[in-house]
Amino acid sequence: MNEIKKNGKKWIYWFMLGVAIIAFYKLLDNFPQIMQGIGDFLKILKPFFIGILIAYILYMPSKSIEKMLKKSKIKLVKNRARGISILISYIIFALILIIIFNWIFPVLVQSVTELVTNLQGYIEGTIQKYNELPQDSILKSDAVTNTINDVLQNAKNIDFKQYINMDTIGQYAKGAMSFVNSIIDIFVAFIVSVYLLSGRTRIMAFMERFFKAVFKEKTYQNLSKYFNDTNEIFFRFLSSQLIDAVVVGVLTTIAMSIMGIKYAPLLGFIIGLFNIIPYVGAIIAVIIAGIITLITGGISQAIWMLVVIIILQQIDANVINPKIVGDNLKISPLVVILAITIGGAYFGMWGIFLSVPISAVLKILIEDFIKYKNETKNKTE
Repeated sequence: MNEIKKNGKKWIYWFMLGVAIIAFYKLLDNFPQIMQGIGDFLKILKPFFIGILIAYILYMPSKSIEKMLKKSKIKLVKNRARGISILISYIIFALILIIIFNWIFPVLVQSVTELVTNLQGYIEGTIQKYNELPQDSILKSDAVTNTINDVLQNAKNIDFKQYINMDTIGQYAKGAMSFVNSIIDIFVAFIVSVYLLSGRTRIMAFMERFFKAVFKEKTYQNLSKYFNDTNEIFFRFLSSQLIDAVVVGVLTTIAMSIMGIKYAPLLGFIIGLFNIIPYVGAIIAVIIAGIITLITGGISQAIWMLVVIIILQQIDANVINPKIVGDNLKISPLVVILAITIGGAYFGMWGIFLSVPISAVLKILIEDFIKYKNETKNKTE
């Protein structure tokens, strides 16, 4: 009887293994269709993801406003603090979007269009100024001459207008904001975000009960700790970097406007946007701004622009950013560069943007693992 039971278990094992192999083969054989099905399903859930993102962005402002309202002496305001705080947060969010699309975005589009339209003339003017330099100039050495000529000639031969004009800019903007065309998606996203913000206490309580029921107490405590640490790191990083980017962009635009640099709003926007990427972002943005200023305003203006921007970047790095961020993420610049490189290579712009906070989370996990192993080792010795 035991032998029959043993053989039966063995046959069941081999049967299940065979089914698993066939299922895995069919999975690979129909991989494109499966991925398409997953993609279609994720498209259906797109408004929910947008709603979660909006709720996440507005969570901290709403929470801070709610704390202030709860201190109010007006009973109605105190009792309805959460609802009023959510309403105020959405009003502020809507006003920011209105300002961006009614005032900032048209100026940027106009600057990009004008720059692209006149770019060929700027490049030809730069070549002419370079040719007029004295022969004993350091910029006239054979190596520098060949490099500059190659770069300028290649840039001169590019028809930028076919890539960037009013039509294509409109198409890019339309493609980037295609979700606006779907009123239903926006409505669902709005409802989801409002529900998440208003019911966050109940949602968190439910999640707490669920994880306590599923996991052991120690596992639950670790998950709760890492969830709170991760959320704090991500929100602190994203919010502080966005605020810092706005401050740097505005200061840069004002400084460039005072200096009479062409396309100051566009260059300020580029520097502010790239400033979101730690360390390397500022360097890339200054190089781009320097090249554009060089071909539009000449060497002297480009040098002065670089001096002013580098001074502003130092003020930002040593005064503004630490004041906004508070506690730094304490990650080595080498790790940041490595994370940005890998994140950008595999996940594009989102990878570049999120690679640093993800690295900070991984650092916490690794440090806790090392601490645990050392404590275990000391106990056994």
